[in-house]
Amino acid sequence: MRNIKMVLEYDGSKYQGWQKLGNTENTIQEKIEKTIKMIINEDITLIGSGRTDAGVHAKGQVANFKTNSEIELNDFLYYLNVYLPKDIRVKDMREASERFHARYNVKKKYYVYYVYNDTFQSPFYRKYSYHVPEKLNVENMNEASKLLIGTHDFRAFTSVKSKKKSTIKTIESIKINNSTPIISIEYTAEGFLYNMVRILTGTLIEIGNGTRDINSINSLFDSKNRADAGFTAPAHGLFLEKVIY
Repeated sequence: MRNIKMVLEYDGSKYQGWQKLGNTENTIQEKIEKTIKMIINEDITLIGSGRTDAGVHAKGQVANFKTNSEIELNDFLYYLNVYLPKDIRVKDMREASERFHARYNVKKKYYVYYVYNDTFQSPFYRKYSYHVPEKLNVENMNEASKLLIGTHDFRAFTSVKSKKKSTIKTIESIKINNSTPIISIEYTAEGFLYNMVRILTGTLIEIGNGTRDINSINSLFDSKNRADAGFTAPAHGLFLEKVIY
């Protein structure tokens, strides 16, 4: 069998996330699997690098699937982009080794969250950034972000309820760029917990608007209580930018 690796991008605004669900066909995975079946008349299982939440976007999601089809990849790529919805695009397709696995082989992921920090939201950014009208103190946000870097127990920063699942993760870097009125928060790590990036972002925004103290970060690692951390920033400001193997 051939193992095909894909790099794709999508506007997640109207989808219920990446993962195929039993009660709806409106997911990224479902749309791509059905389109592939239409082209090659074969059921395949698409494996993504990870699950993006409902409303989250991607510029560099990676997936793979195995197939018996002998279709030329250039033709395959062309027909996929013809028949997929216009808010999903496959940027690249290539043969991968038999053992390549889009989820298990990930070395690091790179997410970016966009905040539109001005009195009124721009109509051009409203679907792709979270609007914060009050001026944020980016310097304080940067100071707080330094406390998040490294290996910690991020239980307070996830919506995962299972006590059995490890919540220890290592954040390699957080970079906050202020190009007024756009503030971008870039996160790099081997992996993230459910809702982790959005809760980290909500916590940093609260520090930026002065409703939370910088040093509360350390107390959150101790409390391990989701209720003590910041709000979950809305999905539409988040992009999966890149996956490294």
